[in-house]
Amino acid sequence: MAVLAAWRVTHLLASEDGPADLVVRFRARLGEGLIGKLMDCFQCLSLWIAAPAALYVSRKPVDWLFTWLALSGAACLCGLLVGARGWRRRSH
Repeated sequence: MAVLAAWRVTHLLASEDGPADLVVRFRARLGEGLIGKLMDCFQCLSLWIAAPAALYVSRKPVDWLFTWLALSGAACLCGLLVGARGWRRRSH
């Protein structure tokens, strides 16, 4: 579940317009700065999204570290699989 949640939130923030274009407007407002560039990079963003998700799965620091990296990696793999199937951002 944590893998799917990490992928879904990362995909929403990095690749979708969001409801009422809220996410795309948020990304535009962040601009070309460090955080704005982070929002455009699925792999980078997945690290930040996976960190709190890993806390849900594990509590010990060493377990958290490996869970964090595994969730981010799995989210990236899901992103590759979904991208290969042609699911792209839709504009409304």
